[in-house]
Amino acid sequence: MRAFGVALGLAVAVVVSGCSARSDAEPAKPQASTEGAPYALKDTQVWTVPDPVSGRQYEVFVALPPNYESQPQRRYPVLYVTDADYAFPVIRQLTRRMNLDGPVIEDFILVGLSYSRGDNGKVSRNRDYTPTSSGKTGYGGGPAYQTYLKTQALPFIDARFRTDPKRQAILGHSYGGLLGAQILFTEPGLFHTYILGSPSFWFDDGRMMRMEADYARTHRDLPADVFMYVGGYETPGTHPRNNRETDLVGDMRAMERNLRSRGYPGLRVQSIALEDEDHLTVAPVGFTRALRAVLPAKP
Repeated sequence: MRAFGVALGLAVAVVVSGCSARSDAEPAKPQASTEGAPYALKDTQVWTVPDPVSGRQYEVFVALPPNYESQPQRRYPVLYVTDADYAFPVIRQLTRRMNLDGPVIEDFILVGLSYSRGDNGKVSRNRDYTPTSSGKTGYGGGPAYQTYLKTQALPFIDARFRTDPKRQAILGHSYGGLLGAQILFTEPGLFHTYILGSPSFWFDDGRMMRMEADYARTHRDLPADVFMYVGGYETPGTHPRNNRETDLVGDMRAMERNLRSRGYPGLRVQSIALEDEDHLTVAPVGFTRALRAVLPAKP
């Protein structure tokens, strides 16, 4: 299956300016030209949040809502997004665009979860977003990364920003959706809302389906909001955009049937197959539909 999340890079520039005393006799130094400099996404922040267990260096990208400074008593829901190099700038701009003519999406703090520093995106996501090794080298670090999120990334954001701890959401696409499902079936209270985009339920011969069944055998409730999306072409077929082997459409529908059959009183689950979209094109549309479903502006 085609890889997701490494086609678009995000360049983040941090500029600190100041002024100092200068005598009239001291000539002014010409400002350095900014022509050709990387584009910087304005009003965003980058913080290093390392993992003390693995020694890996991770960054979190943060975008605060426009009224964050003017409403100092307010606490905000938080949306964590995997594959931040791609998803963070797209979701930030989509949200602002959607709210141009009035509130459509509720104000929230956006947090991008980056790949580990020094690793390319494929290496980092293969390791951190998969629940098992499936007999392959470089996979299966999902449980360790989940611990990192619980003990390092989320507490860092909660301590530094005015978050609402009861309204934390995670959005992941492809392997990122697989990670979200792993957390949902092992530690569902870590987040309140789970957005699973084109989730790789096929991984390790349907490992996530077995994890869902294992959870159901020992639990009577699953208190979470779950929104799943997939592209209409993400199923085997004759069209050039169809998947060759994996049936993500069928897997998503099977997962929804399983979840609904459990009768969990605290679970709300929605799903949608987006026509004329494939694994690489569906993300922006899926992001938009998910935001409108799980973070609608209050009347």
